[in-house]
Amino acid sequence: MPQNKKFLTTAFAVFCMVSMLFVSNYTRLPVAASTGYEFVILSNYRKTMKIGDQFQLFAVPSTGKKPRFSSSDSSVASVNTYGRITAKKAGTATITAKIKNGEASCNITVEKTTITLNHKTITLENGFSAVLTAKVSNGHPVVFRSSKRSVATVGEDGTITAKKPGTTTITATADKTKVNCTVTVQKPTVRLKPTALSLYRKGKARLTVTATSKSRPKWKSNKKSVATVDENGMVTAIKNGTAVITVTVDGVSKACQIQVKKPKISFEKKQLTLREGETQLAQAVVSSGNRPVYSSSNSRVVTVDERGNVRGEHPGKAYIYAKEDGTKEKIPVVVTAE
Repeated sequence: MPQNKKFLTTAFAVFCMVSMLFVSNYTRLPVAASTGYEFVILSNYRKTMKIGDQFQLFAVPSTGKKPRFSSSDSSVASVNTYGRITAKKAGTATITAKIKNGEASCNITVEKTTITLNHKTITLENGFSAVLTAKVSNGHPVVFRSSKRSVATVGEDGTITAKKPGTTTITATADKTKVNCTVTVQKPTVRLKPTALSLYRKGKARLTVTATSKSRPKWKSNKKSVATVDENGMVTAIKNGTAVITVTVDGVSKACQIQVKKPKISFEKKQLTLREGETQLAQAVVSSGNRPVYSSSNSRVVTVDERGNVRGEHPGKAYIYAKEDGTKEKIPVVVTAE
């Protein structure tokens, strides 16, 4: 090679290298040249990127011809024909700009996406909510998922809603990076008032339940023939005996014992005396306030209506009975001839 041509080639290379000092602030790696004096100068020889980022790599070949760009691992970082690099996933790749007899490479490191949650554990009671906030290192959107939707659900915005007692894992995912938050839906505190109650037949009383959960209480009677309860906790006595009313909130139960008492019955008079065809009132007093059922031991002698009005039918003696919820009392009645 003539001396002048060799000098010009060397001068051109020095000029390119000095020019690149103003293009890039990165430390340059040595240029690889296969033969002769052909070489490639890059704007960057190493670059750290985040998933989804793009970066323009500039290449200046000594020949002035357009280089051919390639990636050692396009799944980590790809490059187009103009040197535009796109980070795909965490890892490393080498981007090479090549001409016929020379090439240069840039080492690309794609950082793993990191996610930071505002809570690692959350404790709730049924019906309550909490917001899980995720910060992603590259600003990419995060997807939330609950491992047990029956325990707690999570919305697109990270709002967690408790459904029933138990434990579930809320997973936040971005760029295949996953971070978990453990959500515990705890059993509520339940109080029932009163825990014991006495009533007469047809009597009513409302039971009051307070719970830390927002779940609707479920009521149940173990003996509906004695006492019933509606969805609002209203108890109705049916007949004498004992029943247990249970209220359940999210698996926590409390009970109230209901005693339906037998009433006491008494007559205002010890005996009734009346003539044939005469009517008198057999006044029975019942402690429950309910009207008793009247009957006659001998309807040929006396009859009685539902209000206790006794009529003498024929001379003789009989009994008038007053019965109410398992209690039965009687009064003797004497009917005389006119």
